[in-house]
Amino acid sequence: MKIDFTSCALLEIDVQNDFCPRGALAVEEGDEVTEPLNRLAAFFSRKGGRVIATQDWHSIGHISFASSHPNKKYGDIIDTPLVKEQVLWPDHCMQGTKGAEFHEKLDLTHIHLIIRKGFKPELDSYSAFFENDRKTSTGLDAYLKGLSLKSVFLGGIATDYCVFYSAMDAVQLGYKTFVLRDAVRGVGLPTGSIDKAFHSMKEAGVSIIDSVEVDKASGDGG
Repeated sequence: MKIDFTSCALLEIDVQNDFCPRGALAVEEGDEVTEPLNRLAAFFSRKGGRVIATQDWHSIGHISFASSHPNKKYGDIIDTPLVKEQVLWPDHCMQGTKGAEFHEKLDLTHIHLIIRKGFKPELDSYSAFFENDRKTSTGLDAYLKGLSLKSVFLGGIATDYCVFYSAMDAVQLGYKTFVLRDAVRGVGLPTGSIDKAFHSMKEAGVSIIDSVEVDKASGDGG
């Protein structure tokens, strides 16, 4: 595999305190995505690529919080005015809170752009490209196309939600799309959702690779 990094972007998806151990919506080993992402962020920056981080940025009382709906709990699914089958989550990544901050192990020095999503009280957002109504753009596609970037590499949290939806949208928008197997971690809700996400991404044309394959792809040892 040979890569022209000047036409590529690394997408670091939601590496935030609330998704890491001891967070409000902790994903097992969530903080372990930081090592490969930090290494690749420095690599991409040095090679002329772009590094973009996304950040869940919810309001108090957000529609995706189970606490916003009487008699509902984490994991329940409801229909909202804008979205069918909205999963309900614990209160997490609320604007301006410690839980919404990027994890302290994530190196921010190489990031060119931060996309904040899910900030509308009535609308959740999994994908880095679209809110969950599947109509409202985050602006990421226009940013990438404006720079003539043609390939995206994704890591972060969570494999079966925000990484999955971002990767699927990237393919549909025409990007050559890679998910970094060792730089993602999943929620696992419902049971089997992580394996299902990997299978669906492969079926859609997403390449599942390890981060070391990107290091090797420079042709000069990284």
